Amino acid sequence: MTNYFLVFSRFSLGLIFLTAGINGYFVFFNLEPFIATSPEAMVLFEFQHLLIFEKSLEIICGLLLLINRFVPLALAILAPIIANILLLHIFLDHSLLLLAILLVILHGFMLFCYRRNFSGIVERKSST
Repeated sequence: MTNYFLVFSRFSLGLIFLTAGINGYFVFFNLEPFIATSPEAMVLFEFQHLLIFEKSLEIICGLLLLINRFVPLALAILAPIIANILLLHIFLDHSLLLLAILLVILHGFMLFCYRRNFSGIVERKSST
């Protein structure tokens, strides 16, 4: 059962971030996005190069999750992005708060499943 939910979580996160990243490029090139974007979120991207960088990371991590390669790396890169999404929707724009909570739950479950890959980060003393 856990393996099925892990595959579902990986595939869902990958698909969500791949489509959100591509949608961000539509916004950058002043095209009509295929998914509605939050005006409050777009105000935070005053500098366009930050939008390009974040959306590129979302596309790369989404692809990595979908093809099941470098999953712990993708989870580590997505952690601050998901935290920012959650905080944005808690404090500024409540319209997609349920999606933000879903992202946190899926990401948290995947972090739990891949916890052995991150155990070295939380060591009290370094091994060297």
